[in-house]
Amino acid sequence: MQYVKPLHLFQNLLKAHALERGRLLGLDVGDKYVGLAVSDLDNKIASPLSVLIRKKINIDLMASDFQSLISELSVVGFIVGYPFDRRRLAPNASQVKLFIDDLSEKGKLDGLKYTFWDECFTSKNVELLLKPLSLHPILAKTIVDEFAAVQILQVSFF
Repeated sequence: MQYVKPLHLFQNLLKAHALERGRLLGLDVGDKYVGLAVSDLDNKIASPLSVLIRKKINIDLMASDFQSLISELSVVGFIVGYPFDRRRLAPNASQVKLFIDDLSEKGKLDGLKYTFWDECFTSKNVELLLKPLSLHPILAKTIVDEFAAVQILQVSFF
């Protein structure tokens, strides 16, 4: 996996011919789960995809899952939610970086580009929208993770 600045990732997508374009995968990396969202082929609309359970022992399985998604959905890059905080190091920032480093070390995602995008309040915004629905806590957590990834991906399009 190769880090690129957000502008470079989007410029490369715009320069690509229609047949070479691909989708972007949005990741909301948490302590226990990774929420996934996928863009349409024009990279204008994001849709929730799934949630993966995150454990140190299953990183190889996750890399294989990502490998499958890349081929099935024509994914060309990841937009990874990153908790930027200008005043201090955000506590979750190091776990996101470690997750990406662990994925990269597996070597299954070589050639794939990724970038970080500010995820400020994405999960909190989704939680506030879901609160009136009174969902079961496990279902609510899954939906929050998926739609936080949607928000990360959707906001990065503009």
